Parts: sequence; structure tokens; C-alpha cells
Amino acid sequence: MDHSLHPMEASPLQARREVVFLVISGLFLGSLTMLNVLGLTRFIDLSFTVFGVSVPMPLAVGVLPYPITFLCTDLISELYGRKRASNVVWVGFGLNLWVAFILWLGGVLPPELGIDPATGLPPEGVDGRLFFEVQHLAFGSVVASMSAYLIAQLCDVHLFHFWKRVTNGNHLWLRNNASTMVSQFVDSFSVMTITHFYAAGLPLDDSQALWPQLWTFILAGYVFKLVCAALDTLPLYVLVRKLGAYLEVDHKLT
Repeated sequence: MDHSLHPMEASPLQARREVVFLVISGLFLGSLTMLNVLGLTRFIDLSFTVFGVSVPMPLAVGVLPYPITFLCTDLISELYGRKRASNVVWVGFGLNLWVAFILWLGGVLPPELGIDPATGLPPEGVDGRLFFEVQHLAFGSVVASMSAYLIAQLCDVHLFHFWKRVTNGNHLWLRNNASTMVSQFVDSFSVMTITHFYAAGLPLDDSQALWPQLWTFILAGYVFKLVCAALDTLPLYVLVRKLGAYLEVDHKLT
């Protein structure tokens, strides 16, 4: 008997599997938290030119860690199964609610600050205005991402296992990319439309037509996530192969 094990750990192998699960889940939840806190606080411009044609690529800074969440859920799905992957998705949803609660609580505790009706924020120069600016943007980001995230992540987990059944467990590259491509479009469309119509959080030009601008933000986010999904195929294969051997998971990888 290994006396270094906790009574809840049946064997060194089980302990190892739980540590790896904790690390992957922690990376997933940490990335998700960054997404909601950073969210819409800044938009970056990754526009580029192809054959003389300018392609706009405005991205919310909060989207940067988001592709990691799909890599993590695909890893958990492959190594630990659909149920654990779905459980992590629901924990992430609860974490969104926790972030929203702390943001709300930080705003209602004393001292009470006077709010400018025109902006919905304390006046310029008042101590605490920065918090309310972040709170305002984060609330919009949390509501949008909670809705889009839950739909997209559950869609990703479901499609991942759908393709796994269809291919009899073969072609990891197919289920990784097919599930992520669909779920990330669902996410990009949902989060941008909810962000605009609920929180008015997108830097849009009121003098121009609405939907062409919305589609620019939707497609920019989707293309970014799509490229990341394609690039994470090789790391997914490597990680599944290495971790599968380390965790002694008996499955074939094709």
C-alpha cells in the first residue's frame, strides 16, 4: 500500500489522472475567467491586406484565450469522456455567475458613489470609476458569453462525441475540427449579437448600416477562432498521445 496516497485516491494511477484533470480544468476555467473580466475592455485591430484588399479584423481582447477552452474540452472529452467534459462546462457556467455576483457586490457596497445619468458611471476623476467601467463592460460580456458559451460548449461536446461515434473512434482531427468549427460559429454569432443588442458594447458607427458592421465583428471573431482551431489539431494529437500513455488510457488515436 502506498502511504503517500490520500484515502480517496485508490492508486497512484488514479491520483495521476486526477491531477491531469485538475490542470486541464484549471486552464479551461482560468481562460474563461479572463475572457469575462477582460471581455470588451479593449478592441484590438488585426486587420490585414490580401492581394490589395483590406480585410478588417477587429477583436475584443477577451477573445484571445477563448480558443484554449475548446482545446481543453476536447482533451477532456477524449481522455475522460463526455460526462466529465459536460460537467466542466457546467462548472464554467457557474463560475460566470460567481464573477457576475462579485461584480455586482463590489458595486453596491459602501461608499455609494454618485452616478452620472448620461453615462451610467461615476463622474470622471472619482475614485472607483475604473471599477464601474470594468463592471459595466464585464456585465455585458458575462451575459453575452454566458448565453453563447453554454450553447457553444455543449454543442462542441455533443458534436465531438457525435463524430466519434460516426467514425468509430477514428480520425481525431475530424471530430476536433468539425465540432469546433460549428460551435465557434454559434459562439461568435451569439456573443456579438447579444453584446450589441443587450449591452451596446461594440464600437459601432451609428452613421453606417448596423448588420454589415455586426457581421464584420462576427466573422472576425469566427475566423480568428477557426484559425486557432486548425492550429490546435497537432497539439491535440500530441497531448492526447502523450497524456493517453501517461494516464494509461486504452484507446487508439487515428
